[in-house]
Amino acid sequence: MSKRVIVAGIVFAIAFSAALGDDLPVTQQCLGCICEAISGCNTTAVCSGDVCGPFRITWAYWSDSGKPTVRGESPESATAYANCAGDTYCAALSVQGYMSKFQQDCNKDGRIDCDDFALIHALGGYGCAGNMPEPYGQRYRQCKAIVGAGQ
Repeated sequence: MSKRVIVAGIVFAIAFSAALGDDLPVTQQCLGCICEAISGCNTTAVCSGDVCGPFRITWAYWSDSGKPTVRGESPESATAYANCAGDTYCAALSVQGYMSKFQQDCNKDGRIDCDDFALIHALGGYGCAGNMPEPYGQRYRQCKAIVGAGQ
């Protein structure tokens, strides 16, 4: 994976997440690295099996995140989950909501930062103390080294 491809994917994710604000737990750089690690930040990714969109979100993840929706769609709509997960902005809101609910020091280093958020995203809010799966972990670490994802 080239540095140029990673940065292009991250810039795209950041452009969509920039409007989310500064009061949310995950920084724009970290959000971009999670997106890059999980799917190459493939914004054309549709549902495949039980995951959807560039962040590869499941229905349960979306539900735990507070069920954000696109353009005021009812969260009870049959298409609300897939529409949100497939929309980069809404999917980023979902990641933020999930991290707000489950943020914790997964790696026990005394702080909650992007490494913890990456673990939570990959392993879930209740199982994040495990090892980061590969190649997700490798792509995440490479991205973090390039952009300095920090928190």
